[in-house]
Amino acid sequence: METIYDRLIPDNMPDYRHVLEGSDDMPAHAKCIITGVSINIPITDGRLNLGTWQGIYLCEFRNDGGARKFVATIVG
Repeated sequence: METIYDRLIPDNMPDYRHVLEGSDDMPAHAKCIITGVSINIPITDGRLNLGTWQGIYLCEFRNDGGARKFVATIVG
């Protein structure tokens, strides 16, 4: 997936205007828009109800993104 994202949205493009935090900052924002920032997963009988080939992937698009927080909210 990294190869695909890097081809779609490469670092260091001259058209990027948001570059004060590094050459990977603007591409990280764009890549995040493609992947989304939240998901809804059904829980059945106390287990994640994912399909056979489904999985959950956490992505960091910055080269050095620093500390991140993961928040899970369960509604039921």
